[in-house]
Amino acid sequence: MSRPRKWRKVCCLPASNIFGPFNAVLNRDGLVIMPVDEYETIRLIDLEGFTQEECAAQMHIARTTVQRIYNDARRKLADSLVNKKVLRIEGGDYQLCDGLEKTCGCGGCPKHRYRG
Repeated sequence: MSRPRKWRKVCCLPASNIFGPFNAVLNRDGLVIMPVDEYETIRLIDLEGFTQEECAAQMHIARTTVQRIYNDARRKLADSLVNKKVLRIEGGDYQLCDGLEKTCGCGGCPKHRYRG
């Protein structure tokens, strides 16, 4: 029996959750699904400049888990860009932070949450 998955702490949801070519046809073959925790690793490492160790501390998971999540996210981004597929960000094992932690990377989580 495997161990239950640990929830990954995420600061904020993306303002938009679907990206891709304007003329894309939405079908299963032309769609890439990226979980929210993969989006968060891309945001922290590539946009905020965190190291994998800093990202792991921020998300409350192991560095090796961050490395795996980050590699999966980059593969999905590449698939979307190169193969002209629509990227949709949804789901995953995550928990939004409450905005009370001083280490939050977005500077006040509640004001940055997607209210769609």
